[in-house]
Amino acid sequence: MEATELTAQQRAWLDQASRREVDGWIHIAVKGSPAARGFQYGYLVAAEYAESLRVHREMTYQHTGMDYEFFVDKAGELHADKVPGELREEMEGIAAGLTAAGVPAGFNDVLGMNDWMELTGYWWPKHSGRYSALAPTGSQGTHCSAFVAAGSATVDGSIVMGHTSFTDFWQGQIENVILDLTPEDGNRMVLQTAPGWVASMTDFWVTGAGLAICETTISGYDGAKGYDETRAPEFVRARNAAQYARDIDDWVEILNTDNNGGYACSWLIGDVKTGEIARYEQGLLYQSLLRKTDGYFWGDNAPWDPRIRNLECRATGFSDIRSPDGAREVRWQQLLAGHDGHIDVDVARRMLGDTFDPYLGHVQPSARTICAHYDVDPCQFNNVTAFVPHGSVDGKVVSAADVESMSMWARFGRADGAEFVAEDFLRMHPQWNWQRGYLKDRPHQPWSHISAAGPSGS
Repeated sequence: MEATELTAQQRAWLDQASRREVDGWIHIAVKGSPAARGFQYGYLVAAEYAESLRVHREMTYQHTGMDYEFFVDKAGELHADKVPGELREEMEGIAAGLTAAGVPAGFNDVLGMNDWMELTGYWWPKHSGRYSALAPTGSQGTHCSAFVAAGSATVDGSIVMGHTSFTDFWQGQIENVILDLTPEDGNRMVLQTAPGWVASMTDFWVTGAGLAICETTISGYDGAKGYDETRAPEFVRARNAAQYARDIDDWVEILNTDNNGGYACSWLIGDVKTGEIARYEQGLLYQSLLRKTDGYFWGDNAPWDPRIRNLECRATGFSDIRSPDGAREVRWQQLLAGHDGHIDVDVARRMLGDTFDPYLGHVQPSARTICAHYDVDPCQFNNVTAFVPHGSVDGKVVSAADVESMSMWARFGRADGAEFVAEDFLRMHPQWNWQRGYLKDRPHQPWSHISAAGPSGS
């Protein structure tokens, strides 16, 4: 389908939006009414959305045996009525923008893309027995390393936050959008995301209320038990919390309203207005909130709350240094203690790129390092599949000053800057040849400071 001729109103909407490319990132700025900002967003990422859809269709089939459209239909069945009116208008606007740019889409298509991670990771394990003889084994990789520090832990006493996403590379390669969204109501938000997503979901946010927000997904969370499809999906709750929360208490209350247990996370939050930081762990049955103005919290996918860890999860590797979670639990303590009192943006970037393996006792990029390299790890010491194309795909850091200016430091590709060359990887590991044509190269990229005014280098 070709792009359609734009109406005068649509042209006026696009005149208020912008797109630019920065060292592997796509910076999109949108604003206005739900319909306007949605249209701007969809129109400006249409080509990338189409490519994301192509890859998602094949990878969904390969990983579940079910068509991608099966999950789109399920998203509409379960969650269409859980999307509040304002957000629905925005998503309808995204669909209209995609369609105008030559990529036909409706509300359910945008909903399906936003709901995909939750449905495949939480709903599907609970219900797959109705469709298959074997229960799914779940993901082979963990997701994300993160920290937040404040008070005497940092150089100037103000908040510093850092986060690196771990995903399958086919997915991480599309999570290169920095969306700067200014709604008519609520907070301005700057978030890392993927084309067409209305929440970050990687997750990394800064908001006009002075909040910095990130998370590490809880490993081993038993979606077969801890998922309630009658309540609101996580992407809706996380988006509402970022858009409307004024402080940490607000944010927790909104995120936990109608909590369905989807995409259960250990969240890290910093409020630069007060200098307070927090860790909020959220399962379906149990939640816990810890907060302080001095010190640090970290995340490595292993939940700290014993109730969540023991009653809502399978094995998390919390105390097993051979596992990716247990090893990073050790390494974060070493790094943060070693840099205590000296943490700033530069130190944060170095910590996110750390490749010291605490089980081996020396520098060796692996599944166990803060900057995860599953793709080079034979995994002979744990039960993770060897040489999985999975691991760190980015790095993001903010100081309090960055939050105040709605900007961030970001590196696309891998937190330590190491390149990934798809054909070289597949030549060495032909067991993954079924991903040929869907894996993309991620060259070395610098750290860039991304703001509304434009980027600056490291």
